Order: sequence, then C-alpha cells, then structure tokens
Amino acid sequence: MTGTHLPSPSVRPVIVLTGASSGIGEATARELAARQYALVLAARRAERLHALARELDPSGSRVLAVPTDLTSDEGRRHLLGRTQAHFGRVDVLINNAGVTVERGWWWDDPDPLRVLRVNLEAPIEMTRLVLPQMQARGSGHIVNIGSVAGRSATNGLYSASKFGIRGFSLALRRELLGSGLHVSLIAPGFVKSEMTAGARLPMPGPEVVAHAVAEVLLRPRREVIVPRAYRALALLDAVAPGLGDLIVSRFVIRRRYGHGGTAR
Repeated sequence: MTGTHLPSPSVRPVIVLTGASSGIGEATARELAARQYALVLAARRAERLHALARELDPSGSRVLAVPTDLTSDEGRRHLLGRTQAHFGRVDVLINNAGVTVERGWWWDDPDPLRVLRVNLEAPIEMTRLVLPQMQARGSGHIVNIGSVAGRSATNGLYSASKFGIRGFSLALRRELLGSGLHVSLIAPGFVKSEMTAGARLPMPGPEVVAHAVAEVLLRPRREVIVPRAYRALALLDAVAPGLGDLIVSRFVIRRRYGHGGTAR
C-alpha cells in the first residue's frame, strides 16, 4: 500500500496528537519528533505538556503545546485554531487521549460516561472538524488509538468506547475510499502506562505503540494490533468466547476491585 499523501519533504507534515503528556502519547510525541514531524501536542496537564514540548523543540517552532479539554467543543476548536494559526493546516490527526474507570465497577463510578466522552465522542468530533480541510486538499490521515479491549471485552464502559472507536474507524475508512485520505486504527494490548500501573503482567513500554503509529503513517494500514501476541487473544475471543470467559474470570474480574488495570 502506498504511503499517506503528505506535503513534500521540504515541508514538515503537521500532526495533531491528543493525550500527549504521558504514556503512549508521550512516547509517540518523542518518536514523531525524532522523525522531524511538526507536532501539536494536546492534553489537560499543561505543565507536563509544555515541559515535553520544550524538551523536544527548545525553539518552539516545530513543536507546539496546546493544553486542551477534549470534551469541550470550545476546547477542540481552540486546539485546531491554534494549529491553523501556527502551521496553517493539519496533515495528520492522532486521536490518542483515553481514560477508564479508575477502580471498581463502572456502575459505582460517579461519572462513568466521561469514558465515552473522552474515548469516543472527542475523537469523532475532532475528526469531524479536520475532515473538510483534508477533503479539500485530497490528502490526510486519521489515526485512532483503540485497544484490544475493543475486540475482547472486559470492562463495560472502556470496552464500549473501544468497540465504538473500532467501528467508527473501519467505517470511516470505507466512507473515505478514493478520497486520498487514510484512516488507521492502532489497537494496543497491555503496555506500561499510568493506566496500567497496577496490572501484574509482563508489559512492554509504550514505545512499541509509538513505533506502530510512526510506521502506519509511512505505510497506511486498516488496523494494527500491538504487541503482536495480542492478535492471538483477539482471535481466541472471536472463535472461543467460552475460553475467553474463563481467562477473564481468573485474571481480570477477581482483581477488579483492586488495581487490575485495563488494556490500553
């Protein structure tokens, strides 16, 4: 498959990356900055975001930090407005920001629907806002960070959001066939991050996801599951859901009231 149609090498492609202040987002920012992309970093934690931007680009010309509440329409429009003012366009949108229910069961959480607002509504709305410009140019790439929890369900609201973002990504890709735009879904399993800090599992660092994101920008793919071992888990849950029930009951549900963690 040919690569994403982006500006010539003399013009740095402009990437908007959400959830950039930690975990997968921070690792992705570092990977993409090393590859000389122009970056707009968005997250809620302003201090960490600005510190990362300064580290990656002390000049402030190539990496822009924009603290953003992605659940707010005003916040989303402000983010894209700052991007337009600084770089003049958006070539790639990476919807990475994600949250989960911190502890216990989702029905005991005082605001469980925030998971849907951050993980599903915000990426859909961000995509809706950047599409007109991309369609007018006939180029662009939407990269959504999903999860194996969108293939193998273990956590009601989190899995609902990730099943949703998977369906949205696959459908949007088909809706845009022939337009010159690409849509890719990256579905991580357990990787080291704040979200999985309590999970008692061997996990690679978030760099494995960052590398997958960088590679899909060069060679667009419909869906990528990382680490590779989780492809077997996704297949297993599809062909033998009863065995999936057994695995979940032994390794996930019994820890649910503790710090069990959630696959990214």
